[in-house]
Amino acid sequence: MNEIQNAAAKKQADKKAIKFIISLFVLYILFSQGNLFMNSVMNPGGKYYNAFIAENFDYIQGLKNALIVPAVWIIKLFGFYAIHNEMDVMVVNGPLLRINYSCLGLGVMSFLAAFVLSFPASWKETIKMLIIGIITIYILNIMRISGLGLLFGFFQSQRNYFEYHHEIFNVIVYIIIFIILFFWIKRNTKIRKPKENVSDNQSDNTTAKLD
Repeated sequence: MNEIQNAAAKKQADKKAIKFIISLFVLYILFSQGNLFMNSVMNPGGKYYNAFIAENFDYIQGLKNALIVPAVWIIKLFGFYAIHNEMDVMVVNGPLLRINYSCLGLGVMSFLAAFVLSFPASWKETIKMLIIGIITIYILNIMRISGLGLLFGFFQSQRNYFEYHHEIFNVIVYIIIFIILFFWIKRNTKIRKPKENVSDNQSDNTTAKLD
């Protein structure tokens, strides 16, 4: 009986794992490619540019502004004079940082959203993790932009290694997100004992009392 139940449980677990992987893949493609498509729709040079949508629903430019403004504020706190436009941060006597689409963190946000929505957890825990994860990525991205501005402002010799430092920041972001997901998964994964064990224990207890 135990072998049959274990086999059934294993089969059920395999189905859930396959469902999770398929859902993760489909949602990630949907979110990541959807953002790329919308970037094209809202970019004047894009293949699918639409002036009405670009003027009224440009959330990508909104995210750029939400990253650039606080990053410039942090850079100024350290004594540098910085100015910015819709996509550039220029530190006087320092670096010029261009905030492109790839700098917005939408790729890792897409992965996070796909993973959390695919994982079998309660809606309360899912929404909570989405909010915490997206806010974490947003804050880390502000720190990344301001950190690069300060690093190249203080250490001019490091400007030749921009890509190196850029990738280090990206790796740090992914490591932190994976750590958060690890603890979230651990919290939402419960090991359940087979029901038969519970009934066996109850019968044992009953027998002990009768004796």
